[in-house]
Amino acid sequence: MRLFICQVCGSRLYFENRFCGTCHHWLGYLPDADTLTALIWPADAGDVTDVADGFWQPVSAPDRRVRFCANARYDACNWLIPADPDELAPPALCEACRFNQVVPDLGNADNLVRWRKIETAKHRLIYTLRHLDLPIPDREQDPAHGLTFKFLAARQGKPPPLTGHDEGVIVLNVEEAEDVIRERNRTALGEPYRTLLGHFRHETGHFYWNMLIRDTDRLAPCRAIFGDDRANYAVALKRHYAEGAPPDWQNNYISAYASAHPWEDFAETWAQYLHIVDTIETANAFGLRVNPPGESARLAPLARDFDPYRAGSIDEMIAMWLPLTFAMNSLARSMGQSDLYPFILSPPVIEKLGFINDLVTKRR
Repeated sequence: MRLFICQVCGSRLYFENRFCGTCHHWLGYLPDADTLTALIWPADAGDVTDVADGFWQPVSAPDRRVRFCANARYDACNWLIPADPDELAPPALCEACRFNQVVPDLGNADNLVRWRKIETAKHRLIYTLRHLDLPIPDREQDPAHGLTFKFLAARQGKPPPLTGHDEGVIVLNVEEAEDVIRERNRTALGEPYRTLLGHFRHETGHFYWNMLIRDTDRLAPCRAIFGDDRANYAVALKRHYAEGAPPDWQNNYISAYASAHPWEDFAETWAQYLHIVDTIETANAFGLRVNPPGESARLAPLARDFDPYRAGSIDEMIAMWLPLTFAMNSLARSMGQSDLYPFILSPPVIEKLGFINDLVTKRR
């Protein structure tokens, strides 16, 4: 994730900011311009009555008029949409929130807090997918397979909703937004890492397998690397939960769960790819340069001009990535925390990451 600068006072801003703490201007993200912009209430718009419903003038594009996404009224979104000051219709959903099919009952205070956390993670996901130039059809554009989200809360007397993907529909149990519950699930499943953003990245791996692999000439090469996806999925998962991963799983997979079935291997590797791209962008945004002593010649410090969204090869990206993970984990340990990046990138895993990098970059 990149950093932003307030156009009014020059203060550093972050992607989720809605208000500049220095000059007190409201802020909004303009997706088409890829910028977080300070906002001015136009002189011809009357008194400021409702931040979420009003028409705004972006400081970065003063000839435009914009409105906040409809979910801004819940403090769940800071993205902007084009506006016609002559239109009196309620604000619409932005390019990120238009994928929502079901949200929990927001009259429940706990659900509202959970949903805000979920939206923060989801907006970061959409940002990354857009920057990778990946197609993101919604349900209007592709009624049968378009991307859509259902954020479901448990109901009395009903089984808890299961997080997962089915033909473009991604379901997320909103309880995953609770740190205690998510940590309990992580421990019970023996996972080294479990986050809301990780859930989104993993489940979109299934979505893009369907879109970019399933009915294309990439299917055979994918099977050669990840395995034959025609293996019975239900049987494979049942075996995984009963017997666990093979003892040598780290030699070939990014996670124990990835060993369950080729679909899960692809989704877990896809999530890792998005982790790497986003984190390198963030490190570069802060000007981090990591070059620890004693590394092999193939590893290189982060370069200011390195764009992880346009990596020429996975080897180039991994050479930048590994020194950064060493620093990240060492800093976490200095704070008495677990490793920020608890994964091992074996040669077969790097090959799989290379397949995904080629899949993403060459489709342009």
